[in-house]
Amino acid sequence: MSANLHGKVAIVTGVSNEGQVGQAVARALAARGASLAICARTEANVVARAAELKAEGANVIPVVASLTDEAQVKRLVDETLSALGRIDVVVNIAGGLSVYKPSAEVAVDEWTREVNNNVLSAFLVTRAAFPHMAKSGGGSIINFARAGNAQANMLPYNVAKAGVVALTRTFALEGKDAHIRVNAVAPGLVDTGSNVAMMQPKDTSNWAKRDEIADAVAFLSGDQSIGITGQVLEVTGWGYA
Repeated sequence: MSANLHGKVAIVTGVSNEGQVGQAVARALAARGASLAICARTEANVVARAAELKAEGANVIPVVASLTDEAQVKRLVDETLSALGRIDVVVNIAGGLSVYKPSAEVAVDEWTREVNNNVLSAFLVTRAAFPHMAKSGGGSIINFARAGNAQANMLPYNVAKAGVVALTRTFALEGKDAHIRVNAVAPGLVDTGSNVAMMQPKDTSNWAKRDEIADAVAFLSGDQSIGITGQVLEVTGWGYA
């Protein structure tokens, strides 16, 4: 049974390039009735994704923001409340893998960028949305971790996603009294254009699919998952993480 999200408002970050996870998640939530505020750093990209969603019947606003900047995160939350009235769901997708090289070759600025893009962004958005969700009776926050054990040549990303798990479980403990559920979806390797271009695999048939991940997010967004918090749901496709 598909999650019913009619009447709910969701913030989805990282909805930028076509063919990425953010686009799939936004489409899945909109198809189930949610109104959306989608966010990315590049205006042309997020506006294009919003136009696609509107053409499919979605109620959606695009917001341009760098989510490692506290003031811009506040603006994302304020614009969502102004346009859509409430916040019921937050999906922290922004971040991802951008440094793929042997650990000894990782520069400090690369390390800092990867950790901030994945952990700091999720922290700032969650912290900004938390009191508004509590005021309206609770909701669901879904972060993005990674499935399986650490993988070579991905040190900053591995560390960042471990941090996302700790962030998820801590906010889950602190959100119980306010009925705010906080979970993480942990994909294995995903068949996005950027992953394929960076890693140049010979075969992606066993990788997780974007729509599979989107369905997991939709489940955690709706009332069907009302008793689940502080958990990490792995979505690995038919292969290994």
